[in-house]
Amino acid sequence: MEHYYQPEIECASREQIRAWQDERLVRTVKHVYDNVPYYRNMMEEKGVTPSDIKSVDDLHKLPFLTKDDLRDAYPYGLLAVPLSDAVRIQSTSGTTGRRVVAFYTQHDLDLWDDCCARAIMAAGGTKDDVVHVSYGYGLFTGGPGLNGGSHKVGSLTLPMSSGNTDRQIQFMIDLGSTILCCTPSYAAYLAETICERGLQDKIKLKAGIFGAEAWSEEMRRDIQDKLGIKAYDIYGLTEISGPGVSFECSAQTGMHINEDHFIAEIIDPKTGEVLPDGEKGELVFTSITKQAFPLLRYRTRDICVLSHEKCSCGRTHVKMTKPMGRSDDMLIVKGVNVFPSQIETVLLNKGYPANYQITVSREHNSDKLEVQVEMTPEMFSDSLGQIARREEELIGALKAMLGIYAKVQLVAPKSIARSEGKAVRVIDKRNLY
Repeated sequence: MEHYYQPEIECASREQIRAWQDERLVRTVKHVYDNVPYYRNMMEEKGVTPSDIKSVDDLHKLPFLTKDDLRDAYPYGLLAVPLSDAVRIQSTSGTTGRRVVAFYTQHDLDLWDDCCARAIMAAGGTKDDVVHVSYGYGLFTGGPGLNGGSHKVGSLTLPMSSGNTDRQIQFMIDLGSTILCCTPSYAAYLAETICERGLQDKIKLKAGIFGAEAWSEEMRRDIQDKLGIKAYDIYGLTEISGPGVSFECSAQTGMHINEDHFIAEIIDPKTGEVLPDGEKGELVFTSITKQAFPLLRYRTRDICVLSHEKCSCGRTHVKMTKPMGRSDDMLIVKGVNVFPSQIETVLLNKGYPANYQITVSREHNSDKLEVQVEMTPEMFSDSLGQIARREEELIGALKAMLGIYAKVQLVAPKSIARSEGKAVRVIDKRNLY
């Protein structure tokens, strides 16, 4: 049985969704034009005024906003309400340049909680569930977002935050956690630890809501098999609100975007041209209900595809695929586009755990790609000759997937540092930018 938090919105007609978007876009454009000089200057440079925006059809007239704009306007340059009306900030975890800070009114927080509540109920959550939130809290949006959504559903909420895996598992067993919320890499680590300790029969989990980093279908299946759950994807950005911008339903064929709050576009990342449904390109979002920090045509740099095909869950909001990479941090090695998800797919298909690290370096003007991969304990007991053969097999499989040679080094189990936040998958030593 499908669960909905706000069925009248989640299953609304396409005509109703479009009417909401038209009205809210017009109102939001006027709001930022009147209250944010940074936006007003950008619009004036492009020769656009609020009167030019009458519906979603006019969205393309607005200028794009990028993370550089958010850094340039730091800290208060994009705040669209008096500071006395803002009740919270969240911030990105980036380590270079100025941090990105997003502001929220109480109204904004209530809407964000609603979006996360929709995601929890889409994963089968009800007020009878125990929601175990192992996303980080503080400035990171993961913990506060799912925490607020769980409260809206009425579930018992365990605000665990990340880290202290022994305590995580103890509470999971003692309190009967049924829905786990964390990054997929930490879910994989928890699953690995639970299996090693033989505690699978003491775990009552039925679902997981995993996001904040890229993960493959193979990794999903691995987590599902080990924990005996159904694993759901969730997507969000600190700049837009946090997790809950979109979420997976029971169909697991893409994430429904909360279109009553966000308008999604797909553009050609090079030209900025808006692409039709089904075309792969860069995802762009416009916030249409936020008061404190509404972003217009924000370039996410995530590559994906949108689809309006009818969904078996009954929801009518457009779906986006998992991000297929980034338009800005995609690796280009020897002229070839390389996405970490491609490498992960090969490793998991060959029976290796999802613990690996990619290093790119440059020697004598030639790129070198190396992949360190953890072995399972069974593999580690193989002879050196067998391990060498396994490395050669992976080299061949990666070349078939990527089209270029990658050196493979198989390493001992647990020798790659585990992450309780976002896993560090790529180390690029080339200093290209």
